[in-house]
Amino acid sequence: MRASLIQIDVDLDESVDSRRARVASLVRDQAGSDLVVLPELWPVGAFAYDSFGPEAEALRGPTHDAMAAAAHDAGVWLHAGSVVEREDSGTLYNTTLVFSPDGALAATYRKIHRFGFDKGEAAMMGAGTELVTVPHPSTVLGLATCYDLRFPELFRGLVDAGAETLVVSAGWPERRRAHWTLLAQARAVENQSYVLACATAGTHAGVEQSGHSIAVDPWGEVLGEAGPGEEVLTVDFDPSTVGTTRDRFPALKDRVLG
Repeated sequence: MRASLIQIDVDLDESVDSRRARVASLVRDQAGSDLVVLPELWPVGAFAYDSFGPEAEALRGPTHDAMAAAAHDAGVWLHAGSVVEREDSGTLYNTTLVFSPDGALAATYRKIHRFGFDKGEAAMMGAGTELVTVPHPSTVLGLATCYDLRFPELFRGLVDAGAETLVVSAGWPERRRAHWTLLAQARAVENQSYVLACATAGTHAGVEQSGHSIAVDPWGEVLGEAGPGEEVLTVDFDPSTVGTTRDRFPALKDRVLG
């Protein structure tokens, strides 16, 4: 299986419409991949709180339309990162969109753990309540977003629901990049799963982004890691390794709590 993680440089001097078009072109360039992954809130910037309201969109809004077309044209499964979704009630959500190769919306996930400690995202957005897995032809994807990475119980729930490949989109700050790498590897090891974690690059709203998107195997070995700037990280891996690992080292069967 081939996965391509597109680490977008979110520059707020670039218009949202221009970035959508640019990212759609990058997705089309990944034809031949089995899965393409984008980072969190790449249309607006994860820390650009002042843009959340003005740039919020309906679930089937302009980002949905652009990414659906790109997935269809490339013939790929596309985890399109997340958007600021405005529900009919007016509530905002940090919502992930996943598309099948025919351009159909295959799944959505509203971020459960909102970052900000009662400020920023935590104050401005509603919280999701449902764990989401996606049956990809080669594996079962489990969806998580950025701050979710700090909460291992979410990933245990995804594994209990059948997840084999944990996909994390993020806008993670550079100043906590060590945590990003450590937690991605920890989630892989403790759940005996692949982790594909795609982050943003650049600096937006004064917050330098970590970059360093990373792919980790079920033993915690790093299959590939991006640098700090915009780039595409492509890795090849064998999803059957998840079952083999769990059979040969059946730690998940020894769970007592939770």
